[in-house]
Amino acid sequence: MESSTEDYRIQSFDLDTQVLLKTALKDPGSVNLEKVSNVIVDQSLKDQVFSKEAGRICYTIVQAEAKQSNGNVFRRNLLNRLQQEFKGREETRGRSLQEWVCYVTFICNIFDYLKVNNMPMVALVHPVYDCLIRLAQADALMNEEEVDCLVLQLHRIGEQLEKVNSQRMDELFFLLRDSFLLQEGLSSMARLLLLEILEFRAGGWMLSSTAHKYYYSEIAD
Repeated sequence: MESSTEDYRIQSFDLDTQVLLKTALKDPGSVNLEKVSNVIVDQSLKDQVFSKEAGRICYTIVQAEAKQSNGNVFRRNLLNRLQQEFKGREETRGRSLQEWVCYVTFICNIFDYLKVNNMPMVALVHPVYDCLIRLAQADALMNEEEVDCLVLQLHRIGEQLEKVNSQRMDELFFLLRDSFLLQEGLSSMARLLLLEILEFRAGGWMLSSTAHKYYYSEIAD
């Protein structure tokens, strides 16, 4: 059983917190779930690797709580905290690009993993779009880590997002296309990533094998 908790990248926490999280995964009713959600969000905002993994640990706790007591305390606290962070997103971005990129990665990861009746959580759709559209603004496209984050998230959840709201996806891609064509001063890597994501969506959220070879050999060089 130990190895499965390793998969959640819990070992980056201090021992007390590791115990808290391991307990929450198996017996959520016996721990303070608000504290658990705060610990997970706090870590996600400062640890890029964890922000990509955190959706799975949250999913497991949500499932365990639902099975144990039919409760959704953890999910409610998690959404409240995501909403708080969302409100302060511009200050976060101004203070620390890394924290902002971690936040976007985390909220997209939660969108990907936490479903209600196999559907994405409605409460997250607009905030996720707002974050991605923020990453598509001219000032963000000048930062490779923001472009990188945008493209990674679209690879991961673009298709799901488009299914729940195609209008906003059109809005996002108009921005990306215009930037690709018109924006001065983009790095060649940013251009390449934008072109790749434009083709990726145009191909029905898939890349043809020739396109894949083209982009990924460029990136490897």
